[in-house]
Amino acid sequence: MKCWYIKKSDFRLGDFFSLLNKYCFIDYSALKIRHKPIVPDPVKRDYTYRTDLSLPAGYLEILKQKRYSESTIKAYSAYFRDFMHYFSERKLDEIKGDEINRYILELINKWDITTSEQNQRINSIKFYYEKVLRKGRHIYEIERTRKEKILPDVLSKEEVGAILKATENTKHKTIISIIYSCGLRRSEAIELKIGDVDSKRMMIKITGAKGKKDRYVQLSEGMLNLLRIYYTEYKPKQWLFEGQKGLRYGAESISKILKLAAQKAGIHKRVHPHMLRHSYATHQLEQGVDIRYIQAWLGHESIKTTQRYTHVSEHNFKNFKNPLDELL
Repeated sequence: MKCWYIKKSDFRLGDFFSLLNKYCFIDYSALKIRHKPIVPDPVKRDYTYRTDLSLPAGYLEILKQKRYSESTIKAYSAYFRDFMHYFSERKLDEIKGDEINRYILELINKWDITTSEQNQRINSIKFYYEKVLRKGRHIYEIERTRKEKILPDVLSKEEVGAILKATENTKHKTIISIIYSCGLRRSEAIELKIGDVDSKRMMIKITGAKGKKDRYVQLSEGMLNLLRIYYTEYKPKQWLFEGQKGLRYGAESISKILKLAAQKAGIHKRVHPHMLRHSYATHQLEQGVDIRYIQAWLGHESIKTTQRYTHVSEHNFKNFKNPLDELL
């Protein structure tokens, strides 16, 4: 059958994984599913009607005119079709604000939608009434969720170093390094072009980031040296990181190479690309960098967004003695 066999009595799963981890990515999730007890699947929402519903005139056009991202256009279109389906026997311009609130509440109670989905669904509805029908904001007062104060997950400097050391492929190491050293979003990394790297000014230009904003980030000496090694080896043509056929590197591929590197480094927590951005901001703060610089590098519009990293910074805790230490 053109494959290798290992005698069951000689097989050690841990040794097997340790060996293969050097050469390939192992999808552990597939293995875990096999050992889970078989439980009935939860009732799934049926969205087949979406393909048969046409959006109101102007809805899609205005989304595109206002240069909303493709992901936002896709989400708004899908969620507003759900809204149209729910009120299929009503004229949309006759629906009242309290009816919309009851609709959102039903989604929460029935499907336990996340706060993020709840806000996007509200935005898709408000967009129709406020932008397409040109009605005032005060007409449709839709209840928002309370803002969640979720602290970002971060890696220590030692953990980031272990991940980089475990990454032998030059392209993979360069991608992980640039996301961390520049505090980039994953989408920003794959959108980088060769011309965005300015070695004379030691800066990298981030074009069309979140909120359609451009910004410059710091280019370190170590990052520049790694980029030169990478460029010599791979010689990209247009995009700084190219996948197959010269196209942009895949977003999911970045997640996979980072997870594989974390596994090799012996890090057992869930690691994802955005965690590198969080770690960069936290480590800069711990080094005493002014938070206003960090705000500019990350591209945050409000300083309040950047200030959340003060809650996970180690030096905030190390400056104070825990009273338990005096008792033990």
